[in-house]
Amino acid sequence: MNLREATAADIRVIQALAHATWPVAYADILSHAQIVYMLDLMYGTPALEAQLGPKGHRFLLAEAEGTAVGFAGYERGYTPGRSRLHKLYVLPANKGQGIGHALLEAVLVACMKAGDTAVELDVNKRNPAKAFVERLG
Repeated sequence: MNLREATAADIRVIQALAHATWPVAYADILSHAQIVYMLDLMYGTPALEAQLGPKGHRFLLAEAEGTAVGFAGYERGYTPGRSRLHKLYVLPANKGQGIGHALLEAVLVACMKAGDTAVELDVNKRNPAKAFVERLG
């Protein structure tokens, strides 16, 4: 597995991953219409261009054998001394392979190197990924 920083040239890759992961991740939490709305709101081309541009978000892509299998989106300096993890998704077929852990670890290292002392995130209480986050502290 390889991790690399995404650029604006990777927007379609991020969109494809989001469209493959969101319906599975949120099937028991959001309606289909809500998922479609949120995907457009957060992963439409203008939204991702803004995140990768003026908003200063960074994205990491996880690739296995040259194919993108997950991503993380984060913002250093979200508040003084704190970064924020906005997104972390792994394709359902690739879960349980340490990809999410590797993405999270890479985000933590990048944020600490930038001088932040903490990384915050929110997880819906009904999201199955909550257990993953709690295990990692």
